[in-house]
Amino acid sequence: LKTEKEYTILFADDSAIARKQITQTLDHLGIKYIQNINGANAWIQLDKMATRCEEEGTDIMDEIQLVLTDVEMPEMDGYVLTQKIKSDPRMKHLPVIMHSSLTAAANQNMGKNVGADAYVPKFQPQELAETLEEFFMKGAV
Repeated sequence: LKTEKEYTILFADDSAIARKQITQTLDHLGIKYIQNINGANAWIQLDKMATRCEEEGTDIMDEIQLVLTDVEMPEMDGYVLTQKIKSDPRMKHLPVIMHSSLTAAANQNMGKNVGADAYVPKFQPQELAETLEEFFMKGAV
C-alpha cells in the first residue's frame, strides 16, 4: 500500500489459520494491526479505546482506521460486533469489513443489515488486499 499515512486495523477471528493469513496480507500491505480471537475481546478493546479517546478528546479513527471481523466466532459473532460498533456514537463512523467463509447472499445481506461496509470471502488474500486498498486509497478512512 503506497501511501504517506500509516494505517492500523483491528481484526477479530477465532481461526488461527485465518489470523495467520490475515496477518500475512496486512504485513505485505504494510498495515499495522491489533488482533483478537473473538468478537467479545474485540468489543472490550474497542470500548476501552473509545473511552480513552473520549477522555483525551481524540477520535478513535486516530487509533484505528478500520475493523475486520469474521462472522462465526464464539462469545460474540461478527454480526453482533458490527451492530454494536455501528450503534455506538463514539465509533459508528469506523468502517467494518466482514471476512467470512459464509459467502451466501443471505449472509452478505445480514452483514449489510447490521451496518457492514463490505463483505469479503475468507481465504481470498488478493480480494482482501484489494478491498482494504480501496478503503484506504479512496479516503474512505
